[in-house]
Amino acid sequence: MDAPDDLQYTRTHEWVRMEDGIATVGITDHAQTELGDVVYVELPKPGAALEVGAAFGAVESVKAVSDLYSPVTGEITEVNAALNDHTELVNTEPYGGGWLIRVRVPADVAPENLLTAAEYTAFVEDIGR
Repeated sequence: MDAPDDLQYTRTHEWVRMEDGIATVGITDHAQTELGDVVYVELPKPGAALEVGAAFGAVESVKAVSDLYSPVTGEITEVNAALNDHTELVNTEPYGGGWLIRVRVPADVAPENLLTAAEYTAFVEDIGR
């Protein structure tokens, strides 16, 4: 399982990369492996407001449909339009081209309850036992 150190993670298997007040969000390598081949991604439109822990979309695979939960509070500034035609990016590049949304996080709202790569790896190992 891959969990880059420069990201933060949720217990619902989303990752977040914070850069200049913008959070890029995707699903983890572990999540995409468990789901199998992703065939459809349902994402909100830019401008939608998000709250931490709120569902913002879904990922459909050959095995299941899984809700997506926001790791941050803010406003969606961009969705990954490439996923409309290339959902396989979620599987092949979960931490790169397979990102899902970008969210502008207010300066006075710090992300909370996020895990480091080491904490997330330990969490996944614990649930696998």
